[in-house]
Amino acid sequence: MFTRDFQLKQLKSTSEFDIVVIGGGASGLGIAVDAASRGFKVALFESHDFAKGTSSRSTKLVHGGVRYLAQGNIKLVTEALRERGLLEKNAGHLFKRQQFLIPSYQWWHKYYYGIGLTIYDLLSKRLSIGRSKVVSAKSASSKISNLNHQGLHGGVIYFDGQFDDARLALNLAQTAAESEAVILNHCKVVNMLLNEAGFINGVEVEDRETGEHLKVASRVVINATGVFSNKILKLAGRKKKGLKIVPSQGIHLVLDKHFLQGSTALMVPKTSDGRVLFAIPWHNKIVVGTTDTPIKKPSYEPKPLEEEIDFILDNASEYLTKKPTREDVLCVFSGLRPLVAPEGDKSNTKEISRGHKIIQSESGLLTIVGGKWTTYREMSEDVVNEAINLYSLPKVEAKTKTLEIHGNLSEDAKANVNSELWYYGSDAADLETFIATDKAYKEAIHPDYNFSKGQVIWAARHEMARTVEDVLARRMRLLFLDAKAAIQAADNVATILQSELGRTDSWKQDQIKSFKDLASVYLI
Repeated sequence: MFTRDFQLKQLKSTSEFDIVVIGGGASGLGIAVDAASRGFKVALFESHDFAKGTSSRSTKLVHGGVRYLAQGNIKLVTEALRERGLLEKNAGHLFKRQQFLIPSYQWWHKYYYGIGLTIYDLLSKRLSIGRSKVVSAKSASSKISNLNHQGLHGGVIYFDGQFDDARLALNLAQTAAESEAVILNHCKVVNMLLNEAGFINGVEVEDRETGEHLKVASRVVINATGVFSNKILKLAGRKKKGLKIVPSQGIHLVLDKHFLQGSTALMVPKTSDGRVLFAIPWHNKIVVGTTDTPIKKPSYEPKPLEEEIDFILDNASEYLTKKPTREDVLCVFSGLRPLVAPEGDKSNTKEISRGHKIIQSESGLLTIVGGKWTTYREMSEDVVNEAINLYSLPKVEAKTKTLEIHGNLSEDAKANVNSELWYYGSDAADLETFIATDKAYKEAIHPDYNFSKGQVIWAARHEMARTVEDVLARRMRLLFLDAKAAIQAADNVATILQSELGRTDSWKQDQIKSFKDLASVYLI
């Protein structure tokens, strides 16, 4: 059962695990799925909520990386395109084939990018999701009617994947639990357990809801905390140098869908600072980004810089006839990339590899850093293989290439799902039946959006949502779509959760205040 009480009971009844995973983002959850599906005893601990950090703040793309192709990183692009194809098969309910337009304002650009994207298509081999083609200025304008047509010479159409990051993280947690892994959010690793030789043989965790401390024995401990990896490395007594984690901040602005006026996404391969700019339809809005700003100290709620906001608005305005202003921004969200660089490397973050690295500490801790959502499955397989080789675990082959993720639906089955509940996948029918059992469940939590009270209850009972933020930020995504509306819905959600979780009035008031304080960062 995917409930916190059941997971805690399973934790307390297990004397020793094969693998403990620290971190409930893309990497950690992927590792838990991989290891549990091979038959290992697995426990995963996330100090906040699943995908609370970087993994809920992506550009919402499952892609090979056109920019990496331009850099000549063929290996990374090929791997990512393969993983894109596998994700479409294994999590079809969340994967969407997204058409993109690269506009060309110099006559030769469309041929230059056309050749590059033809190579991109070829690298995807049998897992291609659509062929690219060079189009005329008239055709380009018809795809995005709001596109600046002054000096337009045409463009290139190509296809990539689009998804909901936080929902995929949740589904990975559910998939791991279905393979008998113990999966817990709001449970923080506070210390490492060491044997007489100073080698890690478990962790001490704190249940952040009750304050209870538990000692959990494990043959292997894996640190998958992304930009916060250094904190866990310090707990493990790190001494080795060689690689450092360089956090880089990227922000995104969310606008009303009429800024693109269509279903085609915009991709600008080179902005004024050399980065790619995307404007992508997502949940009936438009997500525009991103930036690349070096950050010294990571935080769970990174704040967007004024210059980052201006940069995206200025660059978007160059390509759209309806130019977005600060008043048009419904939400601004910031995420931190856990980039990996050699110690002492002062490279620009745009040039640091997006590949992943596995580090073994002197005390036996395994740490996975770097990477991106698209390649989470391959990264996870690499880490578990490394754990098998280093710690004499049974040699069991990975199963995740063909393992269906919780909620998966075929293309045909997707057509029968309630269009407003598409992101629930195979759970949508049960959710719809549940909502129909009580008239009150159908009531909206906000007049401008179709999120219902029944969905809040479902999130608490079946999706391990424990806070107002869990519901509005990652189960429903309202915070990432319209921060003002999310603030207005907070009281409703807190009241429902108070009843579902048996909380006090003071808990409810604390939840409302803490969520509104947090959500204010998402407003301009």
